[in-house]
Amino acid sequence: MMINLKPEILPNSPFRGPGGSGPGGIAIQGYEGSFHQVAARYFFGKQVKVIPCDTFRDLVRIAADKKTSDGAVMAIENSIAGSILPNYNLLQKTNLKVIGEVYLSISQNLLVNPGVKLADIREVHSHPMALLQCMDYLEKNAWKLVETEDTALSAKHLHQHHSRHAAAVASKLAAELYGMDIIAPDIQTQKNNITRFLVLKRKSEAAEVQGADKASIYFQTDHSRGILAKVLTRIAQRGINLSKLQSMPIPGSTFKYGFYADMEFEKRKQLETILADMASITNNLKIFGIYKKGKVVKG
Repeated sequence: MMINLKPEILPNSPFRGPGGSGPGGIAIQGYEGSFHQVAARYFFGKQVKVIPCDTFRDLVRIAADKKTSDGAVMAIENSIAGSILPNYNLLQKTNLKVIGEVYLSISQNLLVNPGVKLADIREVHSHPMALLQCMDYLEKNAWKLVETEDTALSAKHLHQHHSRHAAAVASKLAAELYGMDIIAPDIQTQKNNITRFLVLKRKSEAAEVQGADKASIYFQTDHSRGILAKVLTRIAQRGINLSKLQSMPIPGSTFKYGFYADMEFEKRKQLETILADMASITNNLKIFGIYKKGKVVKG
């Protein structure tokens, strides 16, 4: 499968049509208009049907149920906040496979109902993290900041209540879906704010990705001296770029760790060779997915 991150329907996507090949759609964390939906649109096309989930645990549960969904899009790390560690543990416990990824440049915007001017605003509503990301801009005004559970839901509520003295911090997609005006675009303090999303599909339905050049894996090591250095040396010797290495405590152990790794390669044979190498010197080696490396797109 060739993965194209342009916001159009992919002709050879494993998900067919607006809701995918199954009965449901794509599970996302948050509400319609969230950045999860923006990422889903870039991967599957503008008409993709999404299934909003309150939590990442709900997302994984629904994505694993073939009667409910066709898979999921799940945030895994952010260029400012770092890795979303609980989501790695969720991946460990499921039958989901990574079939792709999207790097979304996060654009926070100040949304108002049509006709509302800056001078009319008294309150700004959004998720606490979104408000924090935009604090330099928001502190320039004497607005009351109201924390909510979701950026897109804030926009939806203001739209439903026809608020004339409140604004929301949310995505451009939320403005489009709820008929709101962007009165101030790109108000985030850090302009280089990128969230990486994994695209997930059930293992039994995940076809091989043609042209794959990236793999996400997990492994454990024993406590022998220099063992991790040995693993990393083997990876480098095979000409593979280790783009991420994340340590996590092994549940039930006493200060023992497992490692989540992302490896970029040019030829599939490279990956097969290093996986064989690693199997001989590591424990519990698991492949989460072999897929096409994503590119940064504008949210």
